[in-house]
Amino acid sequence: MGSSHIAGTLRAASILLKLDCGWDWFIALSAKDYPLITQDDLSHVFSTVKRDLNFIDHTSDLGWKEGQRIQPIIVDPAVYLARRTQIFTATEKRPTPDAFKVFTGSPWVVLSRSFLEFCLFGWDNLPRTLLMYFNNAILAEESYFHTVICNSPEFKNTTVNSDLRFMIWDNPPKMEPHFLNITDFKEMVKSGAAFARQFGQDDPVLDMIDEKILKRGQNRATPGTWCTGRKTWWIDPCSQWGDVNVLKTGPQAKRFEESITNLLDDLNSQSNQCQ
Repeated sequence: MGSSHIAGTLRAASILLKLDCGWDWFIALSAKDYPLITQDDLSHVFSTVKRDLNFIDHTSDLGWKEGQRIQPIIVDPAVYLARRTQIFTATEKRPTPDAFKVFTGSPWVVLSRSFLEFCLFGWDNLPRTLLMYFNNAILAEESYFHTVICNSPEFKNTTVNSDLRFMIWDNPPKMEPHFLNITDFKEMVKSGAAFARQFGQDDPVLDMIDEKILKRGQNRATPGTWCTGRKTWWIDPCSQWGDVNVLKTGPQAKRFEESITNLLDDLNSQSNQCQ
């Protein structure tokens, strides 16, 4: 509920930059997300996307979040302690800042390497200033990256207003979307989304996605052309690797490509701009 989520994301990105600076996007996932496309599908479609784009669902229409997310003051002990613990909430609230415009949206983002380098290395004070502010905000992952990118002249025109996920919400939306099940499978397939959330543990619809979309065997990786081992029921062909740069797209690649194309066609529209 506090800012330790942001701290973990920035820490992970910094480690990836130290290990290898050749990656293009950082995809935030949780244990309640599940892919609707293969890794080959994702690599194939994203190979045609400009590398500086950020897929981040955002809005400046704060609504009820202003009083319940932005103005309350909290302390997240998990930022300072190794063990998980409850947040502390102050009795008074703070006014909404006027030094920058606050944006909010989905915490599930796909961020470019160049934008994360800006957040980590901070060649101006904006990311650092906003990190200090959102360090004491509830569910900071719903606002931090959104506010940084939309207040940055360098990056505010790189936003694609989508989190690339299939979700079913109540109206008005509650804290979390509905749990998905087999009755939602056809709608998931047609959505052209990269991921879906949220799922119950061991829900049968996960097996259906494995079988019909990912072509994934039980307790095995999603196969690709790089899997060069023998194809038998007791040997995982992905236990032996070939050329990982050779891609074989699956049945969802075309739907995902159409979805991305539609999003990019609207890139300069009002719905994608930081307003």
